[in-house]
Amino acid sequence: MLEGIIRESISKAGTKALRCDGYLIANVYGKGLENINAAFKENEYIRTVRNKETLAFPVSLNGKEMNVVVQSYEAHPVTGKLLHVDLMVAQPGVVTHYHVPVVAQGSAIGLKNKGLVNISKPRLRVKATIENLPAAINVDVTKMDVGDSKLIRDLAKVENITFTDSDRVAVISIIKAK
Repeated sequence: MLEGIIRESISKAGTKALRCDGYLIANVYGKGLENINAAFKENEYIRTVRNKETLAFPVSLNGKEMNVVVQSYEAHPVTGKLLHVDLMVAQPGVVTHYHVPVVAQGSAIGLKNKGLVNISKPRLRVKATIENLPAAINVDVTKMDVGDSKLIRDLAKVENITFTDSDRVAVISIIKAK
């Protein structure tokens, strides 16, 4: 479980001091909950997010445990170092928006014809409860050739989940290698 602290000072100097000590600045929020200004050890946060098996993962802030989902993050434009992260509390039974990763499954016919699999929409925005949320949306690409693409409307319907992106948005395509 990821351990964090609640920030007392949200000033620029306080934030800079925490970053110098190796902390990652975070905001934790949820529907009907008060916003929490928090900080996590940067290396522990990265290790936890990389090793998680579902979208939600547990955190502990001053002894209070909660499951959270990463909604957005801010990275330094040159170094790529994480600067800030927004975490939403995953409340059971509450329908809300999540960003679910897309995974290509199978070997496409177009790969033999000098094509490449291009995931143009790596995360799809869905509306669901945390209990019904899949870890990833799997898209079968075995029958796709160069020039083919799969739109959101072509994806298999997932029970209790609504895609909120436009149904004519391309998710995966097979493009010609240059």
